[in-house]
Amino acid sequence: DLLGSILNSMEKPPSASTERNKMMQKQKKIMEKQQAAQKAKLNSFREKIEKEINEFIQDSQKQKHKFAPMDKVYRNIVHDVADIAGLCAFAFGEEEVDRYVMIFKKEHAPSDEELAAYRKGVEYDPQKAKELALQKEKERLQELEESKTRKQQAEPVNNYAAKYEKLVGSDAGIAAAKIATPNKQFGFVNSEQKKDKRSIEQTLADIQAKKKLKKSNEDKETPNKDD
Repeated sequence: DLLGSILNSMEKPPSASTERNKMMQKQKKIMEKQQAAQKAKLNSFREKIEKEINEFIQDSQKQKHKFAPMDKVYRNIVHDVADIAGLCAFAFGEEEVDRYVMIFKKEHAPSDEELAAYRKGVEYDPQKAKELALQKEKERLQELEESKTRKQQAEPVNNYAAKYEKLVGSDAGIAAAKIATPNKQFGFVNSEQKKDKRSIEQTLADIQAKKKLKKSNEDKETPNKDD
């Protein structure tokens, strides 16, 4: 009939699934647009960094260059461009607060002391660093000398050749050292010196002489009974 024909010719309301698909397509387009904008922004930033780093390389007076604090995604771009350019790059500061990147020409790579200063958030002073390094080296040498002196004082004096050389000269010192070489059994007297080198006859004669001398002394000391 006429009413049915009119109703059939009218557009039907979209189903739930059709509406959801349209919404997803719309969100997808928005996301793609945002990603494209972000990509363009990063590409623009990279071009800016490449130009800035190229100017730094061309400037023979500059040894280092400090960038403004930036988010991690931008710092990664700086690191990448610096690495490609053959530069040294380091990040300093607190994350999400003031972290920044500093680049150095490789022939002027920073020392450990310089990096330590930047990590502490202080400006590096080459002159002060040089003075500090000299002071540390001086203290190290002084400590080494004191340690050597303490070691020498702790060691026992057993170089008798050197000891006697100071007193009587080199040759005599060596001879004296041989005589006074410590002996575990006889002390500081050479065992060779303790040997009796007299002949038997001389020994017997010496014994008889000692006996006569002793008897003579006893006779002198004994009082006379008639006194």
